[in-house]
Amino acid sequence: MNHLELKQIMSSGLLSFPVTDFDQAGNFRADTYAKRLEWLAPYGASALFAAGGTGEFFSLTQQEYSDVIKVAVDTCRGSVPILAGAGGPTRTAIAYAQEAERLGAQGVLLLPHYLTEASQDGLVDHVEQFCKSTKLGVVVYNRNVCRLTPDSLEKLADRCPNLIGFKDGIGDIELMVSIWRRLGDRLTYLGGLPTAEVYAAAYKALGVPVYSSAVFNFVPKLAMDFYHAVAKDDHATQNRLIDEFFLPYLKIRNRKAGYAVSIVKAGARLVGYDAGPVRAPLTDLTAEECEMLDKLIRAQGAQ
Repeated sequence: MNHLELKQIMSSGLLSFPVTDFDQAGNFRADTYAKRLEWLAPYGASALFAAGGTGEFFSLTQQEYSDVIKVAVDTCRGSVPILAGAGGPTRTAIAYAQEAERLGAQGVLLLPHYLTEASQDGLVDHVEQFCKSTKLGVVVYNRNVCRLTPDSLEKLADRCPNLIGFKDGIGDIELMVSIWRRLGDRLTYLGGLPTAEVYAAAYKALGVPVYSSAVFNFVPKLAMDFYHAVAKDDHATQNRLIDEFFLPYLKIRNRKAGYAVSIVKAGARLVGYDAGPVRAPLTDLTAEECEMLDKLIRAQGAQ
């Protein structure tokens, strides 16, 4: 699959980030991770991002990263494209991208670099070096310390043919509109705010109909139903699911920093696909919070 084919695939449909399976000692579990992907793949996501933010990329060792990507690629070969997360300092991110390419991933998601703020010139240099280090299609994630302007993205689009996508994790509507109007169909655009369903209709109105779903990890049918409701402008279904599921879900997620990942792992365990605990510095949901989430899932008939 070349990067133009991947861009076309990612221009419609629902995307998701599988959680990464750990045992109780915190070690990667390849067997249950493969079973998770086998379970999720038939539900119809357009692409899956292995070792992304929800997959705790930030806590994986280099060897674990290789193991995660290999299992994902091998398990999903011929069924759903795998994009690998890659981030950190420029040379580190490049090393991850090249490893993902070696292992057969179809694309890479460039996660934000580590810690330091940077000028637009510095961000452009960082992304350009990354794109030119791999033949894979690249999606850049605008979030945290990586906040590219329309001018910067236009420069990168001109210099990097394999830059195929822009994922927004900031929620700055003015910036998103400016980028979309400037770049047009040169890129594919993804909604990437945590619990993206809450913003999906608004982003579709902006010209960004594709988003990544975290809850697809444990209520894949509900996630797909919601996506189809957005695609069809079925506001009654959207509003019902937002009121019955997503807003109560947010109340649990917002109790602690880092719960955007922790609540997804809790949900996976509750529906019978236990991914183990999160790694420090994240913390797992409390027993009370897990009970609240369990009731929410059961109310949707998703368990």
